[in-house]
Amino acid sequence: MVLLASLALLFVLPMEAQDFNTYFEDATLRLDYIFAGNDHEQHIYLEDVKRQEKWAGRRNRLAEKFLNGNGQITVTDHDSKKVIYVWTFSTLFQEWQLESEAKTTDRAFETSYNIPFPKNKVDVTVTLTNNHNVVTSKLTHTIDPKDILIRRVGENGIPYRYIWKGNNATNNVNVTDCIDVAILAEGYTETEMSKFYGDCERAVEALFAREPFKGMKDRFNVVAVAAPSFQSGPSVPLRNKWTNTATGSHYSTFYSDRYLTTRNIHKVYDLLSGVPFEHIIVLANSDIYGGGGIYNQVTVVTSDHPTFNEVLVHEFGHSFGGLGDEYEYGNTADVYYPADTEPWEPNLTTLVDFKSKWEDMMPKNQPVPTPKNPKVPDYRSIDFNDAKAVEALNAATQVVGVFEGGGYQEKGCYRPAQECRMKINEVRDFCPVCARAIRRITDFYTGKSEK
Repeated sequence: MVLLASLALLFVLPMEAQDFNTYFEDATLRLDYIFAGNDHEQHIYLEDVKRQEKWAGRRNRLAEKFLNGNGQITVTDHDSKKVIYVWTFSTLFQEWQLESEAKTTDRAFETSYNIPFPKNKVDVTVTLTNNHNVVTSKLTHTIDPKDILIRRVGENGIPYRYIWKGNNATNNVNVTDCIDVAILAEGYTETEMSKFYGDCERAVEALFAREPFKGMKDRFNVVAVAAPSFQSGPSVPLRNKWTNTATGSHYSTFYSDRYLTTRNIHKVYDLLSGVPFEHIIVLANSDIYGGGGIYNQVTVVTSDHPTFNEVLVHEFGHSFGGLGDEYEYGNTADVYYPADTEPWEPNLTTLVDFKSKWEDMMPKNQPVPTPKNPKVPDYRSIDFNDAKAVEALNAATQVVGVFEGGGYQEKGCYRPAQECRMKINEVRDFCPVCARAIRRITDFYTGKSEK
């Protein structure tokens, strides 16, 4: 009897794993949507549904959400009405809604999301929210896993190679529970793929060079996907250069010269078909400064600009960690972060609900707002050959306070450090608040308890 009892214990799974196996197969349901509208009206349209074998996402804490984002997918078991999976995100469409063009023009944007493939019929609800955290659009549709029109997709013949595979040697994390990051080639021709793989090696080295990613490297897998382009380099509208590339990326998004994005998200997911992934880095073959990162959607970064390392880490902070930009443009308008709403980004606050942010990390008697330390050198005039000046600048990242100016606003929005990786490229480290946020979301994805 003792032996039988012991054997039985071998088959007892954690509650979270039981939930996954109860409701889902080891497969992926890809949902393609179109988000459309203008600055005051939004619509959500379901375009297509696909099945892919294997599931790369989390298998624990399935019905929880770590950050709100600007949108959410909620999967509910159709019969029991139990919420069985939640995924949050942000979109380029919602950024565009704050542009002046959205006041006079309707536009449509592609987006795609992966969820675990359900064993039984489910209801999928997609919601979009504005910067007041108010739902502006909602769509609920039913997925029957037996639907014969769910297209089965597999590997597409595009070569891919693992640059790094995590293991459980130091973090007690099963390799299958690692976070899967795909680096997708953009603007690399067939003859430039050796360069692409070399650039991916540099990307992995840069991403895990410093904390907090350095200490969590074994919890990530990174795969390079060598999608060929007909022409080299992304499009540069400012130079009247338009190229035929894998994802159709271009600079000057929303007429901001350095903003490099792709709107062809369905195509991105097509290129990654058959590859296990949760997070996407589009690596553009260019030496022009630029990039972008959208929470739980995509990171786009250029390969050959001198600031490649810094920009990659910063933009991945957006797309993976949900971190907000901590710099300001000098305007005083609360266009992005209104004074009556607490931002969902963990490193920004309007002080509406500061207790939910980094109040617990504040030094004793630290004033709010926190005055800038005049001894910290201005990064715009610093001599980076001056080791003491560089060290003083980098040390400023580690002093936690409530510094006014952030989220593109000069007034009304506050950041946790005078300088940080999410503010300027010239500093080496994330501040303690951003570092904790990255560690916590990594714990969430890999099934660890939040500390």
